[in-house]
Amino acid sequence: MNSAAATPDDLIRDISGLVTLPDVYLRVNRLVEDPNSSNADIARAVGQDAAFTAKLLKLANSALYNFPASVDTVAKAVTIIGTAQVRNLALSLSVANSFAGLPNDLVSMRNFWKHSLLCALAARELCKLARRCDPDALFTAGLLHDIGELIIFNRLPEQARDALLMVLDSQEEIGVPEAEDRLLGFDHARVGAALARQWNLPATLQACIAWHHAPARAEAHGREVALIHIANSLAQLAEVDSIEPADAPAIDPAAWTAAGLDPEVVEAVVRKAQEEFGEIEKIFLGQ
Repeated sequence: MNSAAATPDDLIRDISGLVTLPDVYLRVNRLVEDPNSSNADIARAVGQDAAFTAKLLKLANSALYNFPASVDTVAKAVTIIGTAQVRNLALSLSVANSFAGLPNDLVSMRNFWKHSLLCALAARELCKLARRCDPDALFTAGLLHDIGELIIFNRLPEQARDALLMVLDSQEEIGVPEAEDRLLGFDHARVGAALARQWNLPATLQACIAWHHAPARAEAHGREVALIHIANSLAQLAEVDSIEPADAPAIDPAAWTAAGLDPEVVEAVVRKAQEEFGEIEKIFLGQ
């Protein structure tokens, strides 16, 4: 693809040839949106996919929820977790599975998903501390925030490589979004947002993906966007086992205000994400 003429919409055109949302998510989403559907209907839809069912039950019994009793059926999981949350988890598992096979020669897919999962876990914990939004929706947003990178890696590999080299060689210490914007005229957040729109994902997810590097520009869902912006940096701290702000992209001070949180939570959130990562990685990535 010629990058000079490319736009985010160009990059996601015919994306179904590369990645698709599995039927299980589409079925669950349709039922959650249908006011006449029941928990039993959703449980039956989930149960039609054995692999997804197994992952959902593992997730329901994981440290993310800490339920006092074992969740041994899909119906029980739907009842305890909630239909909207099951849809979010279905989306998270579906996208991770769909993108797992997307070819690229630029980055380790394990490292990419490690960052994404740590961001998801950090976002979920921040959300619980803020007590103002849905932790499972924020987990999904954290997991998907960088999906535009994978599209760029696949569709514009030479330009993506140049952007990574620019980051490594720059005396200005620019970040990946700035390098992408200089070389392509847009960054991975805009590509991810275009894909989220095409897939008709919830508006909150679209906003979080679009503005996770520029939370002040979000015109809606500002609190959720701010939480993902913060979580992105905390995930990078978790990756390098640090709590020093200088070791990750700077957090917009206004994001803390928008999120209703204090920077003092950084260490607790980083350690919590690290603690939960191993178990969640096995469920999502089969490691």
